[in-house]
Amino acid sequence: MNGITSVLGIKYPIIQGGMGNISNAILTAAVSEAGGLGTIGAGTMPAEEVEQIILETKSRTSKPFSVNVALSVSPNAVEILRLAVKYKVQIVTLSAGNPAPFIPKLKEAGIKIITVVASVKQAKKAEAAGADILVAEGYEAAGINSNLETTTLALIPQIVAQVNIPVVAAGGIGDGKGLAAMLALGASGVQMGTRFIATKEAPFHDNYKQKLLQANDHQTVIVGRSVGRIRRLMNTSYAGKLIEAEKQGLTPEEFAELTTEEIHKKGALEGCEDNGFMNGGQVSGLVSDIPTVQELLDRMIKEAKERLRIATLLL
Repeated sequence: MNGITSVLGIKYPIIQGGMGNISNAILTAAVSEAGGLGTIGAGTMPAEEVEQIILETKSRTSKPFSVNVALSVSPNAVEILRLAVKYKVQIVTLSAGNPAPFIPKLKEAGIKIITVVASVKQAKKAEAAGADILVAEGYEAAGINSNLETTTLALIPQIVAQVNIPVVAAGGIGDGKGLAAMLALGASGVQMGTRFIATKEAPFHDNYKQKLLQANDHQTVIVGRSVGRIRRLMNTSYAGKLIEAEKQGLTPEEFAELTTEEIHKKGALEGCEDNGFMNGGQVSGLVSDIPTVQELLDRMIKEAKERLRIATLLL
């Protein structure tokens, strides 16, 4: 049994990334039902809204799922973590902040802890704080990214070499070849966000899904570098407006106002390219169909096994 499948009680070593305020029970449950680990991203949602998503997810699946709390982003982090304990959520993912103060009480409640990191230093601190699993996210990933800008290919083997707990690779992975590559680098599994957008169950606007289907290898852009708040987005008209605004000079506060989760929802849920943004990782160029979540995961595992078999024959 793979390290993360045994720790998390799942079939496949594939985790769904948190999706901020567009997170929902439908996709979360579909990923868990298909054998992966579905994730509810709390984003900036009020605790009451997250509570309803937790309850709906539990009504759709009896399998494990995670609640992702971005500690420095969510104004309701403590309340949401209390909900995770209250409803016996089996796994919590902590990101965008120092997880150490929160881990002891969560572990007392029997919750497994996944921590998102972007450097060896962060990984070692998270392990020392009691994290069970690390998600090491590279610069290829969609949405909010680390200012360190280390790529997944370089990041994974360096972190694996320095910690003793399972490491999950995130950023630039969307098929079985990517899964095989990360396993070969020493990761115990992968986390994906962008690829799950283009699935039948994902309740996002068709404009968003079609944008992914039509994407080529340079269809994403980085915004926020000038204010130290890096985001990777699909190259839409709104993303272009952000880039132009940065050229004119923006404060971090002004950039934050232009990239709120409400504007994210306009892009992802309403399909509005002019007044809303769509997160997208560099893997967007690999998206060529819209399968069910089950078809996607089954296909990835089959392809990863075949790629690893072929690689062995080449040695």
